[in-house]
Amino acid sequence: MSDASQQSELTVQPRKWRALSRAQRRVAGVLIEKSKTTPDVYPMTINAIVAGANQKSNRSPLMQMDADEVEMVLDELRRLGAVMEVQSDGRVPRFKHLLYDWFGVDRGELAILAELLLRGHQTLGELRARTARMEEIADLQQLRPLVDSLLHKNLMLELTPPGRGQVVSHNLYQPEELAKIKLMVSAEAVGDEPAEPAVASMSSTAAGAELEQRVSDLERIVAALSKRLDFLEG
Repeated sequence: MSDASQQSELTVQPRKWRALSRAQRRVAGVLIEKSKTTPDVYPMTINAIVAGANQKSNRSPLMQMDADEVEMVLDELRRLGAVMEVQSDGRVPRFKHLLYDWFGVDRGELAILAELLLRGHQTLGELRARTARMEEIADLQQLRPLVDSLLHKNLMLELTPPGRGQVVSHNLYQPEELAKIKLMVSAEAVGDEPAEPAVASMSSTAAGAELEQRVSDLERIVAALSKRLDFLEG
């Protein structure tokens, strides 16, 4: 084997990340956000993660998660190697993310991913302004290399063509969810056109897709609780 081949084998690392559920994305985003904005309360307790997941600022969509659901999601993320539990005070379990390594990103890239995980698709201008609260990004020119890197790593999607007002998002959606997101963005783009009947039709479809996703999340929670109950009764 040549030196070049050996070097290639050493540098190519297998991808660790995978698509996540909406609840998993929210918890992961909260852990990243709080580690950067309020490091004095990080690692986080389950109750703190619940509060962060349900807060009404910097979140879209708004969610109402409870402690049991957050605990289940943390267990799922822990099995994926994205989160770990620590006992910082010997009494209350706390949790920290392992997402720098899991995603294979740097500080700026992880901050961008956090904003996308917490708020979903948005324009590059919105993304720069919102990410700046976690990592300093002076302007779109400074944002661009980070975006290009995330696109190259397949962690980010371009939902509209490059240019003014371009819309992007993360690439951690489940396949069926991604199709709905693309439809929603198309509906928003149509909203700039005068064809009002088409806008109404597409907006209704987008709203239905959102409702279907919420039902899917609830079904997943019920299934997980049912399994836990069967285990306890057995």
